[in-house]
Amino acid sequence: MANDFIALGIQSELNNYLKEIGISEPTPIQEKAIPVLMTGKDVVAQSQTGTGKTLAFLLPILENIEVNRPFVQALIITPTRELALQITKEAKRLADKLGVNVLSVYGGTALESQINKLKGNPHIVIGTPGRIMDHVRRKTLKLSGVSKLVLDEADQMLHMGFMDDMEQIIQQTSSKRQTMLFSATIPAKIRSMASQYMNKPTDIRLQTENVTLDEIRQIIVECKQEEKIDKLCSMIDEYRPYLAMIFCHTKQRAIDLNLALAHRGYEVDEIHGDLSQTKREQVMRRFRDAKVQILVATDIAARGLDIEGITHVFNYDIPHDVESYIHRIGRTGRAGQTGTAVTFVVPGEQNYLRMIEQGIKASIKKHKTKGPRTTEDLDFLDTDYEKPAQKDKQRTWPAVPVPALPQKRSDRKPTSHGGTNQRSRRKPKTAGEASASKGYRGKGKPANRAR
Repeated sequence: MANDFIALGIQSELNNYLKEIGISEPTPIQEKAIPVLMTGKDVVAQSQTGTGKTLAFLLPILENIEVNRPFVQALIITPTRELALQITKEAKRLADKLGVNVLSVYGGTALESQINKLKGNPHIVIGTPGRIMDHVRRKTLKLSGVSKLVLDEADQMLHMGFMDDMEQIIQQTSSKRQTMLFSATIPAKIRSMASQYMNKPTDIRLQTENVTLDEIRQIIVECKQEEKIDKLCSMIDEYRPYLAMIFCHTKQRAIDLNLALAHRGYEVDEIHGDLSQTKREQVMRRFRDAKVQILVATDIAARGLDIEGITHVFNYDIPHDVESYIHRIGRTGRAGQTGTAVTFVVPGEQNYLRMIEQGIKASIKKHKTKGPRTTEDLDFLDTDYEKPAQKDKQRTWPAVPVPALPQKRSDRKPTSHGGTNQRSRRKPKTAGEASASKGYRGKGKPANRAR
């Protein structure tokens, strides 16, 4: 394994900066992909979420940008606004060292503002398919000079119905471009598109025993639909996650569950497509900063987001396809950290469970509701795990649905449910700050920086 990025062909300036921000050694996907990409070859790379795919394509792109040529030379297409923002943030902190201009374009924000910024001739554009096509049709974004094209999380763009937009965008770029396709799963339609639009791509796959990350403990909880909310609360109290994501099928399910959990006293918020872009960014910022410890979400938040400190994922509604399952649970267990993914299965959903197990080529263990913890159970708990306080054990919850729930967020004052702190980059608190903070924050060891 390469000791640093210089051995992969990356210049010393970028290598030194990566060390400064805590990234000293390449991950396996970076070690395999970067040398190939540096030669200009097309690449199809399949690697589980959280393994460092973003830097695997960003570093070779930055190495080949010609700063003195003021036009779009690289285009990175992502399925969601959140992922576009995340990649842009990562790209900018590296691009600033080289004088490279980076811009993100996505829906939910003012079109005119993006048009004005595009007049600044960015070298790299990162965006969602729909908004990129908006600019192409308006002729405010010209792609004829694009020589580096990235399709990030391509399977999810297919899943979300962006296939036509992707093909139209590809056709607008240079025929001599280098195309990079990165994804956790690569269905047959994506393979077909790769063969049509890519030039003899190098196929890179990380060899692991399971399709899903080995660091993620996967659990099935079988229950009746009416028992699900109580089972969820019971498991939150049992595992005491530092940060947790709970996935629902629909926006309304997410809204209802968020209200129910808030009424029961949990620090919780929601994210789904009905929220404005500004509100979505506010929610994600509060979650990243651990100001809320539970985020109820639709699949909009399952697409490649890299949030440090997520210890648990709960599939409140079981996914109906393998790709969604892999992306959902991939929010935890990132960059070598361990995580736990819990999936609830109600009567009539066994076919979805069988499909998932076949897709990930592994059977998922059922949760034991009684009996002592096994050694395996304890291995997945934080080393500084503390049992819930006696008063927490004696808490009782009101029945759900709860009548007359408060409608305004300002009326709700949820209290902390607790959780063990595994996040890195959190500044130590003074004694005064610690005593003033709400709820249990734990004593977990800092996690390594996610790549």
